[in-house]
Amino acid sequence: MFEKYFSERIKNTPSSFIREILKVTQNPEIISFAGGLPNPISFPQEELKISMNRIADKFGAKIYQYSTTQGLESLREFIVQRYKKLWNMDITVDNVIITTGSQQALDLIGKAFINKNDKIMVEKPSYLGLLQAFQLYEADFVQTKLNDDGLDIENLKHTLKTHKPKLAYLIPNFQNPTGLTYTKENREAVFEAIKDEDMLLIQDDPYGELRFSDEERIPYIGLNQTEKNIYLGSFSKIVTPGMRLGYIIANKEIIRMAETAKQASDLHSNIFGQYLIADYLQNNDLDKHIEKIKKLYKTQSSAMVNAMEKYFPKTVKFTRPKGGMFTWVTLEEGKSSVDLFNIAIKKNVAFVPGDPFYVKERNVNTLRLNYTNADEKTIEEGIKRLAEALNEI
Repeated sequence: MFEKYFSERIKNTPSSFIREILKVTQNPEIISFAGGLPNPISFPQEELKISMNRIADKFGAKIYQYSTTQGLESLREFIVQRYKKLWNMDITVDNVIITTGSQQALDLIGKAFINKNDKIMVEKPSYLGLLQAFQLYEADFVQTKLNDDGLDIENLKHTLKTHKPKLAYLIPNFQNPTGLTYTKENREAVFEAIKDEDMLLIQDDPYGELRFSDEERIPYIGLNQTEKNIYLGSFSKIVTPGMRLGYIIANKEIIRMAETAKQASDLHSNIFGQYLIADYLQNNDLDKHIEKIKKLYKTQSSAMVNAMEKYFPKTVKFTRPKGGMFTWVTLEEGKSSVDLFNIAIKKNVAFVPGDPFYVKERNVNTLRLNYTNADEKTIEEGIKRLAEALNEI
């Protein structure tokens, strides 16, 4: 009835595959490995309660009033100091804008930079939220293959030469959906391949703090070597997702364009949440808190890997995460993860089939599992059910 009123953009943009799956998983009997949900026991609830009272006493009406688009300066200053500490990054608060989660950061970039049919390079597979966000702006995606160590360099060179993308979107740390991390050598090779290209590089890093080992952090691609780098970060995975606070770090001209786009979207992100998170960060040891999350997720990841080794057919392959929130499963050639999902859901276990992580491929033989939102016993039972489904496909 109303289709004639809808824009072509929205009609051509599919609804979120994961959101549709999550509706199915509301049944309490279903063990869900579908969503990318942080574990609620990792939320610093008591500390946040203290911060709520403190900001109410300290700032009064300011925490309830309209605010500036670029974001609370004390929160941006924390981001600046953290990135200087971690990466010796040469930035100021003028290089940072607070967004309503990383997802809005993607939307603002789409608004500010993408014209219809612009070539956008993404990983294969890539984050489905990015594909949905940029599809709304009628981007023309070109995918570059992932190997175990990062981007396939020869394929990358071919993509750059053939398509001349305007933007590239990469997740170098514990990639969503595969859980893979680019090695230092691969990052250096990627930078050598792209450094003379006329394009912007977006590096999304919601999981980078969640490295299970104490190995040295691997620098971003082209860190401090180009003005064309855009970095995305989030507080969702290391504090709490409900506040919906993320950020963009980029040169001032890009930040100004993002600010203009944001003014047209929501004026500014939740200012109460910004005051709350800023106070929490200023009065607590974030690194100590992150260590607790890493320990928890490492245990859950190991539980899932061990269960898959125990129950899955030997023909099924899977990644062994070194951090982050996901593992990536590859079935035998010719098998469809969508078909597997339809069998698995009858056994009360859910996951995300691989299809929405690709631009064109359908009925693929890959799937994503999340391990962070279930305890070890539940993980083993869920994998056992999934193994039963695998034996029926």
